[in-house]
Amino acid sequence: MTAQLISGTEIAKQIREELRQEIEQLKAKHNLVPGLVTVLVGADPASHVYVGQKEKTSKDLGIYSERYDLSEKTTQKELIDLVNKLNNDPRIHGILVQMPLPKHLNEAEVLFAINPKKDVDGFHPVNVGKLMIGEPDYLPCTPAGIQQLLIRSGIKIEGAEVVVVGRSNIVGKPIANILLQKGKGANATVTVCHTGTRDIAFHTRRADILIVAAGRPKAVTGDMVKEGVVVIDVGVNEIGKTAEGKRILVGDVDFDAVKEKAKAITPVPGGVGPMTITMLMLNTVKAAKFAAGLS
Repeated sequence: MTAQLISGTEIAKQIREELRQEIEQLKAKHNLVPGLVTVLVGADPASHVYVGQKEKTSKDLGIYSERYDLSEKTTQKELIDLVNKLNNDPRIHGILVQMPLPKHLNEAEVLFAINPKKDVDGFHPVNVGKLMIGEPDYLPCTPAGIQQLLIRSGIKIEGAEVVVVGRSNIVGKPIANILLQKGKGANATVTVCHTGTRDIAFHTRRADILIVAAGRPKAVTGDMVKEGVVVIDVGVNEIGKTAEGKRILVGDVDFDAVKEKAKAITPVPGGVGPMTITMLMLNTVKAAKFAAGLS
């Protein structure tokens, strides 16, 4: 068996086209332009790339976009003051403070300062709590993208044995909560494995759907999965560079071995990655509709 490739690039393109049409309708019918601001503190190269991609996608879809590039020496008070200013700006519906922040800044305090209605990353405790009880305003972007990959690829989630490898607040915990909810595109039986799990392979071999966010390359090998599994590989690991200096990226799954047993699998790159920014745009549109009383 050779697995079907689940292309995040193609599915993200479909969702963005749907969003583009919705944004055009909001502008035409309600004079409403969704607005997203990104705040970047310091000079982390990866963060600059991510923020640039978010800014480019916003403009492409017709979302009003602002960007703040702050010095590495920005104080906690200066950053909180900026967040409060953006909370009160009616043009801005979504606020994204790019993580990680420099070590002298308190990330939790910054996150808590964002108005939950403008927290389009879905990480504010209010939004995490709403997710837990099955009444979310916004789903965290990467887990939401994973769910859409499964739904739009025709993968049956209801009743499935889902195993999540990794328990981060960004991916593992929220995707487990999303897929165990009683509702469409969920209603699965979910097991979460982590560094304290005694025999991870015992659990991964039972998975109908395996979601891997372990944070290390090839953490899941071919002997750890059953025939016909659906694999979502969240990991992005640089393992070297080509002679031309291009980064060599692999996931948290041994792709070549696992694809021979899997029914479907996401590639790295081109799998989960493109979905994350797309779901951020979707949340920004939702936030604009909330603010206008349209949702």
